[in-house]
Amino acid sequence: MSPAAPGRDGRGLSGVERLRRALARARYFVREFSGEAAYDRYVAHARAHDPDAAVPTRRAFERARTDAREADPRDGFRCC
Repeated sequence: MSPAAPGRDGRGLSGVERLRRALARARYFVREFSGEAAYDRYVAHARAHDPDAAVPTRRAFERARTDAREADPRDGFRCC
């Protein structure tokens, strides 16, 4: 009898592989929740639409993103 082929349900995977997948999922959700993935999506979008366009550094992107968030009165009051 052959072992089950690895599938989405995790059957047939070793403990190490299941741990690796779980950590990859956790990393994905932490990056999405924290907003860290936003820069990667922005760069991919910018490169797809204009490969020669100048893309800001991560620092400049985050600064512009923070400034836009703080300038929008609909987001509520930010005390500090």
